[in-house]
Amino acid sequence: MMLEVHDLNVFYGAIHALKGITFHVDQGEIVTLIGANGAGKSTTLNTISGILRARSGNIILKGKDITQTPAEEIVRMGIVQSPEGRKIFATLTVMENLEVGAYIHDDVAQNQKVIDEVFTRFPRLKERRNQLGGTLSGGEQQMLAIARALMSRPTLLLLDEPSMGLSPILVEQIFDIIQLINSQGTSILLVEQNAQMALSIAHRGYVLETGKIVLEGNSDQLLHDPQVIGAYLGGH
Repeated sequence: MMLEVHDLNVFYGAIHALKGITFHVDQGEIVTLIGANGAGKSTTLNTISGILRARSGNIILKGKDITQTPAEEIVRMGIVQSPEGRKIFATLTVMENLEVGAYIHDDVAQNQKVIDEVFTRFPRLKERRNQLGGTLSGGEQQMLAIARALMSRPTLLLLDEPSMGLSPILVEQIFDIIQLINSQGTSILLVEQNAQMALSIAHRGYVLETGKIVLEGNSDQLLHDPQVIGAYLGGH
């Protein structure tokens, strides 16, 4: 197993945001968390990446308990998050954003190799490498957010709402890129409101409702589950 989450409880003040959730991501998998706004999906990612602290429960990365590990150390251990809303640095160029993503590695030759790989995956970013992040389109900013996360050479990539605000054609492009990243060996935990797209590329999924996992299964099972169809797939 790449990642194991056991009985995780997270609070915002008095609000019990995650209520004893348990799930796992195996090596080489894409696993998706689906659910409505406020279900606890982003909270889950932020707790795994060390931005939030769990009140109780455990997060295990490759057999090592990282529940109390600082966020920066978690990045060094191979978990990197591409956050909701992209959060790129608007006043830095595309190239500078990528260099920030590589801050934990000081091997210049290796960093250049990763930049070359990123530009192969995202040719649009290569064309715009000297452009300020804030002047990119929404789709280009999403590509940059994912590319910046890849600069840390993650073994587990956390993606938070990568399709948010994008046109259908761009959504397809982003999901093709996610599949490519996965096919080259990176495990992925995907939080996504577009349940249809998420389940179409994921190996397995979990459905979160008000901080609890209420359904789990392989993607095909969930795509044909009446509860999932009614709540998240538009009833089709």
